[in-house]
Amino acid sequence: MYGSSGRLAVSLIFAFVSVFVLCEFVIYYPVILRCSWPHIETGDSPLRALFLSDTHLLGAIKGHWLDKLRREWQMERAFQTSLWLLNPEVVFILGDVFDEGKWSSSQDWEDDVRRFKRIFRHPSDTELVVLIGNHDIGFHNEMTKQKLERFEQVFNVTSARILTIKEVNFLLVNSVALHGDHCPICQRVEKELHKLSHALNCSIQ
Repeated sequence: MYGSSGRLAVSLIFAFVSVFVLCEFVIYYPVILRCSWPHIETGDSPLRALFLSDTHLLGAIKGHWLDKLRREWQMERAFQTSLWLLNPEVVFILGDVFDEGKWSSSQDWEDDVRRFKRIFRHPSDTELVVLIGNHDIGFHNEMTKQKLERFEQVFNVTSARILTIKEVNFLLVNSVALHGDHCPICQRVEKELHKLSHALNCSIQ
């Protein structure tokens, strides 16, 4: 009788571990393998670019630790599996990286950035490009120079620039600064956009 109970316990443990491994590790592979790069018949090697948006890493104010743990684990596994299977050359994250960047204290901001770098770690031959979102620096009326500069310093971005990879031009813009009310930040971004527009027109000619 004890032997039967022991075998049952082992079977249950094995079943639990198998389901856990399947749901927390393996499941990402068959799902992401359904994706593939389009086949392009050209002599040049096409650019493999992966686009993500609105990761909204939870913050210290509204984010519950268990919710953070679950969400961030899933994001990390999905992202790392995508890198391994698809091997993109560049990854763009299109703003709203954080959920509470507009409110974060310096200490909370540093913690959020640390978690971001762990989740979205990447090999040196993959470029990670992060854009600014309203939850990162605040909506237009909440945007300040201090919030903008701390984001730009961490992610090495500016509010308007052109990134060229394999002869493909990407225009990267801080959309929060396009309110059109002539605030100092908006004026600076609009001025830079005019310069970039002129440079692109000259390159076409």
